Amino acid sequence: MIIELLGVPMDLGSGRRGVDMGPSALRIAGVATALTARGHRVLDGGDLDIKNMEELPVGKRRARYLREISRASGLLARRIDRIMTRGRFPLMLGGDHSIAVGTISGVATWCRRRQKRLGVLWVDAHGDINLPATSPSGNIHGMPLAALFGLGPKELTRIGFEGPKLDPRNVALVGIRSLDAGERRHLHRLGVRVYTMSEIDRDGIHTVMSDALARVTDGTDCLHVSFDLDCVDPSIAPGVGTPVKGGLDYREAHFIMETIAASRRMTSLEMVEVNPILDERNRSAELAVELVESAFGKKIL
Repeated sequence: MIIELLGVPMDLGSGRRGVDMGPSALRIAGVATALTARGHRVLDGGDLDIKNMEELPVGKRRARYLREISRASGLLARRIDRIMTRGRFPLMLGGDHSIAVGTISGVATWCRRRQKRLGVLWVDAHGDINLPATSPSGNIHGMPLAALFGLGPKELTRIGFEGPKLDPRNVALVGIRSLDAGERRHLHRLGVRVYTMSEIDRDGIHTVMSDALARVTDGTDCLHVSFDLDCVDPSIAPGVGTPVKGGLDYREAHFIMETIAASRRMTSLEMVEVNPILDERNRSAELAVELVESAFGKKIL
């Protein structure tokens, strides 16, 4: 397999600085070397050129830095489309989770041209399905999933092509433990399947992942995995954009990725919200690289 890395040094969607250094932290942690050792050919496409907060006006307070995020999302979507057209596997290194607007829009554009259906496994502590009107912060990293369902600012919903990029029936959220009131309403209305940490505690990660993967691969041709490292408990991964107690433990996180690898269905992956400023000797980025390895088939035995 030819894997093309693409860094997306975005922190404009976040309320905390530092995740723009995530791509560098993941490279320092050896993501290319690890995947090469597994027999893959790895190409590094470098980083997208994204402006810093200091260069930009905030713009709308309920959708902060919307103009630059939408510009970067359009650029990212086109890059992803080109990577997949060349027959390569796109692996995006984030950056805050607002990059998913561009990433998934690019994958969806490629799928639409070939009349293929797209499923998405969204592994995260948060729902990321706020609208500007329901967001407590106005930070767009809490809005990408809404935009991908065709909700929210047109600057985001028209990336790639106009309208929804995803069918709620082919999307599953895993590891959720922090939702705003507006997000709960949107998830219920759309009928998106959400597997909370309570459900993982009760039923176990094996049962949850079996059900979630069956959902996102039922009738779909492509599977995108959007992995926010804050799904993992901050005691294991302190260097994340928005840490929340009570997350996945080490083995649960690896089991998710191992299950994805065993399915042989993943066609694109993004690893987001690695924040070196909050980290301890880059151990969160090193964990993220280990998880990427598991997603590409690394096993205990």
